Amino acid sequence: MTVTVLPTSRSQAPPLRAEREIDVSGDVLVPVVPRSGWRRVLDSSAWRQAALLALLAALWEVAARAADNDLLLPTCSAAARALWEGLSSGELLRRAGISLALLLQGYALGVALALGLTALATSSRWGRDLLSSLAAMFNPLPAIALLPLALLWFGLGSGSLIFVLVHAVLWPLALAASAGFAAVPETLRMAGRNYGLAGPRYVRQILLPAALPAILSGLRVGWAFAWRTLIAAELFFGASSGQGGLGWYIFQNRNELMTDRVFAGLALVILIGWLVERLVFSTVERVTVRRWGMQR
Repeated sequence: MTVTVLPTSRSQAPPLRAEREIDVSGDVLVPVVPRSGWRRVLDSSAWRQAALLALLAALWEVAARAADNDLLLPTCSAAARALWEGLSSGELLRRAGISLALLLQGYALGVALALGLTALATSSRWGRDLLSSLAAMFNPLPAIALLPLALLWFGLGSGSLIFVLVHAVLWPLALAASAGFAAVPETLRMAGRNYGLAGPRYVRQILLPAALPAILSGLRVGWAFAWRTLIAAELFFGASSGQGGLGWYIFQNRNELMTDRVFAGLALVILIGWLVERLVFSTVERVTVRRWGMQR
């Protein structure tokens, strides 16, 4: 048997190329100088935010002095003095503690129910349809609108406030978490299955880290909704056995025409919301999703 070898138009081995050398002796190396402490402070956004707050306080002071009516608009210095007196006497701290205790109860219960609905929605089509239907009905409904019914069902106590807080937290968090799990790339899902992950390990190592930015966003929105819902509810009903929170403090001082204390209560509401955002949510975001390179 004769084997015929067909000629090829080109050789099998590629031609050797000469190595290329680049002379870098003439280049100037720029040393990397670490940033000084002052430079890091200037690059931070904290001083810009502080400057903006100082500007707003100055504008408030000028407008209040121009109006010359402490009943309608007290000066910034008067509100700051009322805030300091309320904090030093402990009254504002006690009121804030009452509000935060109620808020944490309602927020924790709302988060638990939202995660349960999200787990049901990601595990079956019936659960997904249930979540979408309930969210379409109840998410547009203001939580404060349920307060009259809550007073009928749970009476004059903390149960009514916790009920409206759960409603404020449940739907935005459930929708955000469900959208986050649904947006996990199929490549990550296939990679997890290829590594043999299943069940709780698959959720913990693949789905949860990928959906964490959306979950954090839902937690932020739920916290903001719950905080303002609680203050609004306490403005109308915030006293239980003679005890009321920050909203009730603002309402009482409004009835007594102490406008500087009203502004002091509002300032503390803003301060607590800002501290929770900076110390809790921003810290969690920095050590998780930003550290993992999922957000800039």
